[in-house]
This record gives sequence, C-alpha cells and structure tokens, in this order.
Amino acid sequence: MRRREVRFAEGADDDLVRLFEVLADKDLKFAARAIVVIRRALAMAAEFPHSCRRAQGSAFVRECVIPIGQAGYVAAFEIADDSILVLAVRHQREDDTPLR
Repeated sequence: MRRREVRFAEGADDDLVRLFEVLADKDLKFAARAIVVIRRALAMAAEFPHSCRRAQGSAFVRECVIPIGQAGYVAAFEIADDSILVLAVRHQREDDTPLR
C-alpha cells in the first residue's frame, strides 16, 4: 500500500487558521488539540481515502468526518495517485459551501 501525501488547496490552510482562531478565543488548549486531531484524521484519510464518504453531488470528492468534542469537522478532499488534495475544512454545524 502506497503512502499518500496530504496537500492543501489554496484556501484550505486558511480554513484551518480560521477554525483555530474561533476555538482559541474560547480555549487555546482545545484549539491546538483540535488542529492536531484534524491533521491526524487527514493523514488517516490519505492512507485509506476510499473509506471516507463520497461528497454529495460529486463523483470525485470525498469527505472525512472528524469528531471532536460534541460536534466535529468535515474535510473535503480529492484523491490522486500519490496524495490527497484537501479542498476545504469546515465545522459540522457550518452551512455547506461550494467547494473551491
């Protein structure tokens, strides 16, 4: 089994920064832990990308559901031969927005 790299599309890194800032305003330790959990989940998604659900309305995009605390996050990504490309990361309670 080939190990894939996790890459971020333009704007997806900004999503992580935004999520961190929102959480850090309330609890800095939790914010740091959440980013670690998200990155670990993406590493697992890179190793087993087809275990993640297909995004609604797309044959090529998958979604990694990442539980943290009472809710969690969703990371949308595309699968390539040697990597996954993270398109967006959002809180589960955020409205779905069109992928970049």
